[in-house]
Amino acid sequence: MDDQGKSHSSIVPEKSPNKAQAAEGMEGRGPTKGKTLEQNTLRTQGRVSVQRALERIRNAAKDKGKRFTALYHHVYSLELLRKSYFDLKRKAAPGVDGETWRHYGEHLDEHLKDLSERLKRGAYRASPARRAYIPKTDGCQRPIGLLVLEDKIVQRAVTEVLNAIYEENFLGFSYGFRPSRSAHQALDILTVGLITRKVSWVLDADILKFFDTLDQKWLVTCVERRIGDRRIVRLIQKWLRAGVLEEGKWTLSEAGTVQGGSISPLLANIYLHYVFDLWVYHWRKTRAEGDVIVVRYADDSIAGFQYRHEAERFLADLRVRFERFGLALHPDKTRILEFGRFAREDRSRRGEKKPETFNFLGFTHICGKTRSGKFTVLRKTMRTRWQAKLKEVHQELKRRMHDPIPEQGAYLRAVVRGHIRYYGVPMNGRSLLAFRWKVYWLWKNVLMRRSQRHRMTWDRMKRLVDRWLPPARICHPYSLDRVGVIT
Repeated sequence: MDDQGKSHSSIVPEKSPNKAQAAEGMEGRGPTKGKTLEQNTLRTQGRVSVQRALERIRNAAKDKGKRFTALYHHVYSLELLRKSYFDLKRKAAPGVDGETWRHYGEHLDEHLKDLSERLKRGAYRASPARRAYIPKTDGCQRPIGLLVLEDKIVQRAVTEVLNAIYEENFLGFSYGFRPSRSAHQALDILTVGLITRKVSWVLDADILKFFDTLDQKWLVTCVERRIGDRRIVRLIQKWLRAGVLEEGKWTLSEAGTVQGGSISPLLANIYLHYVFDLWVYHWRKTRAEGDVIVVRYADDSIAGFQYRHEAERFLADLRVRFERFGLALHPDKTRILEFGRFAREDRSRRGEKKPETFNFLGFTHICGKTRSGKFTVLRKTMRTRWQAKLKEVHQELKRRMHDPIPEQGAYLRAVVRGHIRYYGVPMNGRSLLAFRWKVYWLWKNVLMRRSQRHRMTWDRMKRLVDRWLPPARICHPYSLDRVGVIT
């Protein structure tokens, strides 16, 4: 590490972010079956040494003018590679080489030593990603890349090292794919900002195909502002140039980054930190006259303004800013709408309809009132998300039609529990009840079709539902309560 100055000053100055670190511990567990006590001890010692190394990097990164020139030895350390392997999803789809997590782990020590040696002597090569598609709620297909296992391991190791540095850089209103931060924190901060600040206009900004269009040269430039270790930079360039394999045809894109890799969310955050976050911070300090709030989660962002003319000026300036860095706002999904504590009265005075709504992180945000008549933000499950999930459940139930009822019940319990845990915010109870009832109705229809003679009675169905489907309940506190605890 050295104290070289910043080589690319054309973006904007740095600012210290908000910090939050968390640690977990587990006790009282015996060794995993088939593992010796020595193996578990070595794994624990390795985890501790990794955390100490990352903590040293984190402390050094508090100096915002420091560029790191000696990081690569952390990446090929056996302890970090082992930790990265165990952090991967066990049942993830394999890449082009067909290697699975379980098969790779049968000779883990040999494989990791070989990988470490190849990284050390520069013989590691990135493999192309296997193209796959997942459905979106709007009916489109989202392209993702399925990486080979060793690329996932190395990307996870590099992400651990870079996170220790960039968490000292990222600003407080950035929440997507960051340690100790969640979508619900972003939702709560946005709600509190809309309620407590003088916000009357909201800009719902949607970046058009962000992961497919970000400029790779600018991305490398952003990384090099803090990373002076050329070997780390070359690793990132290898992944950007690895390309995609689809139906036996290899393609290389000069723009964008493949979604699906461990490092893609971090690279997106680094890019938007310099292109969007620092620019917004500077714009708010130098050009805004009224209140301005901003919340960003990955490539989704919401900005609130006190005055309409400032929202329009911000949008115009943002278009110019994005054009410089190869990005564009979606022409149909980007809009300015009247929203806030005075929106309903102002629109009623002008003879207009109720304030418009906007969507963010799966929730439709609505201008509402509490029982005492005060302004609040109602958050309801997006109808498209609600319908898409039920359609997915229906298709899966038809596929599992003749499975034993306990297996069907276990699947539905996981679905309903996951839905409630995410969407169980205050004042969204009706949507939760409707979702649970709809799952109940779909399950009954599927069970009725298993036999032409057997009839599923309501009493028996009620017993099954009470046993397998968790009750709909609010499991998140009010935004003002949670933000008060966090701050």
